[in-house]
Amino acid sequence: MDQIDILAIFAHPDDVELTVGGTLLKMKDLGYRTGALDVTRGEMGTRGTVEGRREEAESAAKILRLDVRENLGLPDGHVFCDDDSRTKLVRVLRRLKPKVILTHQIDDPHPDHNHISQLVRESARLSSMKRYDEETGGEKIPVPNVAHNIFSRRVQPSFIVDVSDFLEIKMEAIRAHSSQFYDPNSSEPETRLTSRGFLDELEVRSRYFGSLIGVEAGEPYYVRETLNINDPVDLLTRPMNLYS
Repeated sequence: MDQIDILAIFAHPDDVELTVGGTLLKMKDLGYRTGALDVTRGEMGTRGTVEGRREEAESAAKILRLDVRENLGLPDGHVFCDDDSRTKLVRVLRRLKPKVILTHQIDDPHPDHNHISQLVRESARLSSMKRYDEETGGEKIPVPNVAHNIFSRRVQPSFIVDVSDFLEIKMEAIRAHSSQFYDPNSSEPETRLTSRGFLDELEVRSRYFGSLIGVEAGEPYYVRETLNINDPVDLLTRPMNLYS
């Protein structure tokens, strides 16, 4: 069965792990079917090869216990919100039928990330339109709800997911992308990601967002739509009130 509950759509083969790995692990632990869609193969990356990055993504998917991991195959560094790209993504959404999509921030400084945030929003809506790509694109689905992970720009979170129990495994999944991070034996060019302290910064970042809700680690999101809350008492008596 391909159908999943929550789908992470990010640009490059390690972006899912860097941003929402803890959330995917937690959702899997809660019994949801989880998936990842890498939009490009990362062929513009400073380090690694396309084949090597594919193998790293497969290893990381096992650590994250994903039900599905696919690659949309759009060109790295040249992702745009054009009709061909929207059609390709709509077909994936109609096949996987996610209820929730996690993706990049709007206005992220990386052009691919920014374009993907818009591509996801438009494709999510188009997937619900019966006559869009009607002949070959499959049946329409309810519009998936989109949550944008906060990573590169300072934005007030709409909510933060407690990933305290999953931070260590998330970091293990990140390290599965070994070509992209610190390796004292590598002769390839250095990048910000390959610096000795980058992975430590990521862990500190998770702990910072966790501290905002009174837990050990968190992953932050914002949504552009108004949230429909069923039980405000349950919502407002969670750990964020520990310091009141």
